[in-house]
Amino acid sequence: MTVYFIGAGPGAADLITVRGQRILARAQVCLYAGSLVPADLLAQCPSGATLVDTAELTLDEIVAAMVDAHAAGRDVARLCSGDPAVFSAVAEQTRRLDAAGVPYEIVPGVPAFAAAAASLGRELTVPTVGQTVILTRAQARSTPMPPGEDLATLGRSRATLVLHLAIGRLHALVDQLVPHYGADCPVAVVAYASRPDEVILRGTLADIAGQVQTAGVRRTAVVIVGQVLAAEGFPDSYLYSTGRDRTAKRGVQ
Repeated sequence: MTVYFIGAGPGAADLITVRGQRILARAQVCLYAGSLVPADLLAQCPSGATLVDTAELTLDEIVAAMVDAHAAGRDVARLCSGDPAVFSAVAEQTRRLDAAGVPYEIVPGVPAFAAAAASLGRELTVPTVGQTVILTRAQARSTPMPPGEDLATLGRSRATLVLHLAIGRLHALVDQLVPHYGADCPVAVVAYASRPDEVILRGTLADIAGQVQTAGVRRTAVVIVGQVLAAEGFPDSYLYSTGRDRTAKRGVQ
């Protein structure tokens, strides 16, 4: 049988994709992180399905549960918060499934940064203001960042920066970013994006850490840094420009 890594979305149960929902509704085994997946989403599992909260399991224990389900002829829905392509540990799990000869499929989902941008009512790529988005994380008691991916290096680009897993070290991160972005650079923090208890904080690099501390935000948050958050008066993109030669699009010479 098959293991399906399903992007469960940022939190709201109705932000799972139609494909993911259909697979979840028929999978006999569902593995999920209890702190990240809403109960409303688990309610879509079929009656009698085996539900496994992976919050306290090791990676080897999680993979063993998948391998055992495969051996028993049962499909597995492995729910990943957001989208499996980003900070999901899918690479570690699929590597082990490959070694065990267990087939799998990855079903994309709505990433947390997209839900955060939606909650902010902002596009992260604005004409002439910002056309590059960097998704990264902070390093603390975690796997070291690869060479050249430290914030000091990434910050030199002044691109729109999306920080995952960084809220606990925001004071230190601000110190690294101010030399490149400036203390007045717009920043937004969105915690629990798309959920009923969502928290949105808007500020600058100068004051955002204080806002986060006052609000008591400590986890499940995305930090977005960049001028796109306050962009006004920018020109329309070339796609909609009145000066664009539209005859070329229609194939007229």
